[in-house]
Amino acid sequence: MAQGPWFYCLKHHAVETRDGCAERHRLGPYETREEAEHALQSVADRNERLEAEDREWRDGD
Repeated sequence: MAQGPWFYCLKHHAVETRDGCAERHRLGPYETREEAEHALQSVADRNERLEAEDREWRDGD
């Protein structure tokens, strides 16, 4: 069984090991395959949180 680190390939929409696509096509590294499988949701959640923080900062709290 393959071991990590794990990456999410944006080109193939698949989880890969270190031997996968070029780094410019992937997100990671992730410690587990499951974390890599949820990479796009993690990015969306992080972006939403950062945008909320930016709005609070711009609005003066």
